[in-house]
Amino acid sequence: MTVRITWDQASARRLERQFLATPAKEGTPAADIVGAMLAAHAQVLSAAEVSVGVRSTGTARADVRAALWEDRSLVKTHGPRGTVHLLAARELPVWSAALTAVPSGASPFAPGARVTEEQAGQIVAAIGDALDGVCLTIDELSEEVVARTGPWAGDPVMPAFQDMWPRWRQVMHRAGQSGALCFGPNRGRKVTYTRPPHFAPLPAQEAVRELVRRYLRAYGPSTPAYFAKWLAAPGGWAGGLFRELAEAGEIEEVAFEGAPAWVAADDTAFPDGPVRGVRLLPYFDAYGIAVQPRALLFPGAAYERALARGQAGNFPVLLVDGVVAGVWHQRRQGRRTTVTVEPLGRLTARQERELAEQAERVGEVLEANAELVVGEVTAGPHA
Repeated sequence: MTVRITWDQASARRLERQFLATPAKEGTPAADIVGAMLAAHAQVLSAAEVSVGVRSTGTARADVRAALWEDRSLVKTHGPRGTVHLLAARELPVWSAALTAVPSGASPFAPGARVTEEQAGQIVAAIGDALDGVCLTIDELSEEVVARTGPWAGDPVMPAFQDMWPRWRQVMHRAGQSGALCFGPNRGRKVTYTRPPHFAPLPAQEAVRELVRRYLRAYGPSTPAYFAKWLAAPGGWAGGLFRELAEAGEIEEVAFEGAPAWVAADDTAFPDGPVRGVRLLPYFDAYGIAVQPRALLFPGAAYERALARGQAGNFPVLLVDGVVAGVWHQRRQGRRTTVTVEPLGRLTARQERELAEQAERVGEVLEANAELVVGEVTAGPHA
């Protein structure tokens, strides 16, 4: 008999596994929290710090940075979709092998600017050699890559921010995904890069299958199309991967809100009812990006207000009982930060109290005193 799962049941389990129903206990390593999310979007590091902090008790931005730059249990590098994420360092053998196994699409660069696969391999190897045991700025790294490959790698052929970048940078994300590069601590205002701790990648097929299973445990029930969207992978490739896993008995089909979906094998236990509570999630939080169907996560007015043309992550969101119910914005001045929250409906007295606690928690994570303002958020996406 096919297991039938409702949105409330799936939402409750996702919230529990994401530490959004009950925050992780004080002292829980940041890497454990990031691992539960699979990865934390970190294009803006402060957003990643809030993602980790609101899922825990007592964790602040200093703890996340200590995990990154001191004990190196976290790595800031190119993760899903080629964008910058925090990953648990112990999971790099899976991530590296899986991400490099995802088929890539056509190059967005003009034919004269592109690199061949052979050149891409040379660049990635040069990056790894240059960064082994050191931290380099982008200009320092560029000199090292060109010295190790040839002048062709330094040709300024990539249009970027009203400038032209050297050719080698078009595969920089591939170096990150393969384990040749990650971010290092800033040198003043300059970003630096280094190499993550050495590791042995898993065999590619084993890694992609493991990534699917982990994804389904964190965000299932789901479908090949949703997995492909989350990973920025070809839909046909994802569909074939799910078929292989189903034939091997590693995933199983369920009925999710009346439609076919998949969970990891023997992972069909779900809570009986919804989880209640209020949470403030930052830009590009993993929950808002990965949870599907998006129309159910962003119901009613939230679909227009909290998304940008259907894309999640552009606004920090107010989560009420597991669904998006508003947007928010924080503006910091010195040791104070003003947290402005725009609910899209009326909050109960209990929810108002929880919202105040959440605003205070955001302030604690950012090591600031938070002032809550309930009203219209006038800042646009990415503000």
